[in-house]
Amino acid sequence: MRYMLMDYVYESGWNMLTRSEQEHWLGAYRQYMEAMTKAGVLKSSSGLYPTATAATVRTTGGKQQVLDGPYTDSKEQLGGFHIIEVPDLDTAISWAARSPTSIHGVVEVRQVRDGTLLTDDLNQYLKPA
Repeated sequence: MRYMLMDYVYESGWNMLTRSEQEHWLGAYRQYMEAMTKAGVLKSSSGLYPTATAATVRTTGGKQQVLDGPYTDSKEQLGGFHIIEVPDLDTAISWAARSPTSIHGVVEVRQVRDGTLLTDDLNQYLKPA
């Protein structure tokens, strides 16, 4: 089964760290990524640019609204994600718990679905007739 591990971090906290602390966390994260790679579970991984570069799009009453920044104003922001392939949710959770992000942020674990509303049989999403 594929799972997405989403890293939510306190984005502005990085600049509060000393260079030595930044080096420590980057090293810990590199070791974590290497462990997932060696175990053969890591399928994909990406980081995101800061939320200051984000745009939020909403259509209300047929009118498009574009806002600068993320949709919600929260303490933690989505900083990146990893797609892993493991046998079950417990294994995915154990990998999330090993993430340095889980120490200073939050790692959300979600199973990745094959297909979407556009590629699946729509009847599986509809209420019974």
